[in-house]
Amino acid sequence: QVQLVESGGGLVQPGGSLRLSCTASGSGFRFYPVAWHRQAPGKQRELVASITSGGSTNYADSVKGRFSTSRDNTKNTVYLQMNSLKPDDTAVYYCNTKVYLTDYWGRGTQVTVSS
Repeated sequence: QVQLVESGGGLVQPGGSLRLSCTASGSGFRFYPVAWHRQAPGKQRELVASITSGGSTNYADSVKGRFSTSRDNTKNTVYLQMNSLKPDDTAVYYCNTKVYLTDYWGRGTQVTVSS
């Protein structure tokens, strides 16, 4: 069983930055790939970024160059650094991992970009 907890969301002005954290319970975290997804009101959940156990990353075109994800396995934590935020980035952000074919999700953290 893996539990994921997101934190770091909040209200930020356009052009601002936030850093989200996704902390996992249990051992073995360093072997897990982790993905960040987001869901805006009335829209489908979309994949934003992902990081493999080895640290390779991928990003959606909509966030490339503005968002970066990293991991600190000593803290069982994956980060999503979000810069140059836009109102369109407003959404609930979730982290997700798959272990032995089972998907685990956090409860999400709200990010609101507004002046």
